[in-house]
Amino acid sequence: MDLPAKYEPQNTESQWYDYWMKQGYFHSEPDDREPYTVVIPPPNVTGVLHMGHMLNNTLQDVLVRRARMMGKNACWVPGTDHASIATEAKVVAKLKEEGISKSDIGREAFLEHAWEWTHKYGGVILEQLKKLGCSCDWDRTAFTMDPDMEASVIRIFVQLFEKGLIYRGYRMVNWDPEAKTTLSDEEVRYEERQGQLYHVAYPVEGTDARLVIATTRPETILGDTAVCVHPEDERYLEFHGKQVRVPLADRLVPVIPDPYVTMEFGTGCLKVTPAHDENDYVLGQKHNLEIIDILNPDATLNEFGLKYAGMDRFEARKAVVKDLKALGQLVKQEDYSNNVGTSERTGAVIEPRLSDQWFLKMEDLAKPAIKAVLESDEVQLVPSRFENTYRHWMENVRDWNISRQLWWGQRIPAYYYGPGKEDFVVAETAEAALEKAQQLPGKSDLKAGDLRQEEDVLDTWFSSWLWPISVFGGVLEPDNPEVNYYYPTTDLVTGPDILFFWVARMIVAGYELRGEKPFSTVFLTGLVRDKQRRKMSKSLGNSPDALALIEEFGADGVRVGLLLSAAAGNDLLFDEALCQQGKNFANKIWNAFRLVKGWEVADNPQPEAARLALSWYEARFNEALADINDHFTKYRISDALMTTYKLIWDDFCSWLLELVKPAYGSPIDRITRDQVIALFEKNLKLLHPFMPFLSEEIWQHMGERDASTALIISPWPEQAAPDKSLLKGFDFAREVITGIRNIRKEKQIPMKETIRLEVLNEEQVSPAWDVLLTKLGNLESIEYVTQPPEGAFSFRVKSNEYFIPASGAVNLDEELAKINAELDYTRGFLASVQKKLANERFVNNAPEKVVALERKKAADAEAKIETLEKSLANLQ
Repeated sequence: MDLPAKYEPQNTESQWYDYWMKQGYFHSEPDDREPYTVVIPPPNVTGVLHMGHMLNNTLQDVLVRRARMMGKNACWVPGTDHASIATEAKVVAKLKEEGISKSDIGREAFLEHAWEWTHKYGGVILEQLKKLGCSCDWDRTAFTMDPDMEASVIRIFVQLFEKGLIYRGYRMVNWDPEAKTTLSDEEVRYEERQGQLYHVAYPVEGTDARLVIATTRPETILGDTAVCVHPEDERYLEFHGKQVRVPLADRLVPVIPDPYVTMEFGTGCLKVTPAHDENDYVLGQKHNLEIIDILNPDATLNEFGLKYAGMDRFEARKAVVKDLKALGQLVKQEDYSNNVGTSERTGAVIEPRLSDQWFLKMEDLAKPAIKAVLESDEVQLVPSRFENTYRHWMENVRDWNISRQLWWGQRIPAYYYGPGKEDFVVAETAEAALEKAQQLPGKSDLKAGDLRQEEDVLDTWFSSWLWPISVFGGVLEPDNPEVNYYYPTTDLVTGPDILFFWVARMIVAGYELRGEKPFSTVFLTGLVRDKQRRKMSKSLGNSPDALALIEEFGADGVRVGLLLSAAAGNDLLFDEALCQQGKNFANKIWNAFRLVKGWEVADNPQPEAARLALSWYEARFNEALADINDHFTKYRISDALMTTYKLIWDDFCSWLLELVKPAYGSPIDRITRDQVIALFEKNLKLLHPFMPFLSEEIWQHMGERDASTALIISPWPEQAAPDKSLLKGFDFAREVITGIRNIRKEKQIPMKETIRLEVLNEEQVSPAWDVLLTKLGNLESIEYVTQPPEGAFSFRVKSNEYFIPASGAVNLDEELAKINAELDYTRGFLASVQKKLANERFVNNAPEKVVALERKKAADAEAKIETLEKSLANLQ
């Protein structure tokens, strides 16, 4: 069979993926094997593959494929997240383009559009993962809005409510005015932005005095209901109990003393706006202040915004500042940098807003999850440094705001039977809710039409925190065979940015709902950044098209490119050159395969050089395998790949194949050929988790295969103790061969020309390796001598000296002149270094590292002079 000169991934990847799918290698069912279970961090249903997904899912696939080869029952569950805020925003934008308003068409019609959008775009990212080679159990694909998944979420809500862990409360929340919904604290991203600090004067009623406050949000002055000072601040003692007139609003508000105010910060006076600042709200509750909300849900000003009503908050800010200037109440204005909260999903600036929301009590729920990670090590974070972040979040956990003012998502199963906020029942269905309500005093005559369901939906994370349980039906059927077999899952691979969003909450859910951990290890990847260390994003335009990369470099090339610098928890500085390196590696392996397959075979005796080289490589393979297995146990996937890379590129291709290949035009002996193929196949097994397509392609061409002997299900190589004497001997021989090649290159002695090697200090070296030196050095002979020969080039390996007699092709006069010139330069360099070291001021005052470096320079120069002097003596 003719093999193409270059590996062509476009011709093989879809073929092998289809073959794996057809044979059902990815599918898992409970059996008597040890399960290896991974659940995919569900990407947004309408998302597309980006570099973060590529890295995360490649790492998962590597772990899953290796587990499968190790004989475990590998089950990798794929799926998507309905992403309430992001998906609803996209559907709203699409409808807007069509001239349709969400509010005009109503909830049911809007949800029809949302489902249509989801069905159209929902499978895109999963199909892209197939292009990457991900060996997910696609039969188990889940979606957080699937009927059984939704029923699971609703059931857990009801259970937690009945345990008193879920409650409805009027709280200050983070409000996204673009999505018009509340966000949890964890969904707010803080950005340092350059703004203005405005110093505004508030006239004290009945006096000529003015109290000056500083604010970055002058438009909220319209909602002020007090000015607060520290009770011990002598500057303001006389104003306690007085009133000030709020600028523009022309409203009198009290001056209240409270130690919350820091005397040293700003002017020592604080404007209090209970409706628009969380801390102000606490002060307002404490001092029984009026609450004036000046904003609409879309962050335009309402009727309490007076003449600014209807204006956007930022436009109103400009107008307010202009009017304050005109009134002479803007004392000064200065540049000011502060952290501004923005929505993770829409990028809109967050507004603090008082709102009725649903909350989950977290303090007690968090305790088992804290213990599991920080005390018992039932759940391990890799790298462990993230334990500090986890500790900070979990030990300072706040009640989880689980409601969202959206239509796309699981609707909260609370049913109101009266006008009051507390007139509701919670049940899994409307029918069950009616039965519950009818049992209340005086409510026996209620009808279905008398109930109205809560409009809010649940936070998307309230779906995905159940993911490891719900994908196996463990909520609706807690004792079913699948969840009992696959749960707890084994490894979770995700990013540290959702350590609290998702990981911590899954651990909480595991202990609360099943009394056990959801997974054993959390492998936290780094972020993918560009060469300038910027996070890859659409807005910066620095994120390459994932599918275009696969098209150009092949999936295997991209996988290698991503993993070569993807150490656990460390950010990856992505460069397309890494993918080119992966592609080059694929071609190197392909060319090695073409070489081996192209050998003509004869039943000749096995040469000693081939026998020795094969024995060495077997030992080297076992040494590398031990390292690779160790890397995997410590989740050092990048290191495991690099060890594999060096083993195959350097040891197998560059050394072993060179040592065993027959002379040009000659056949190879059958024993050597068969042993090389056996070792090649062992290499392919190590390679398969990283480069599944290339490895399967070569494996299938290596011999007769059927569905039971495909590489994807072949056993992982067994560990054997390496022969250390072989490894040590070969390393020595390799240094000698490198020395011979260096002299050939330096002295321009062609490889086709045989040369003689003379070895001094015979007792230090084993002649057993002479056959390798002879072959790769193209030596005419090797002689062991007791005296250095005359007229020879030399090099040293450890304590042994090797000499190559100067051939007639080398001009001795030129060589002597060159060595003398180098000797003069090195002596001059040594003298300059020694002069610096003889200077006591330098030695006593320079940093210790600098002095040590100079001493090393001197020692290296002395060693080089000794070598050059010997070379000179040998040639004279």
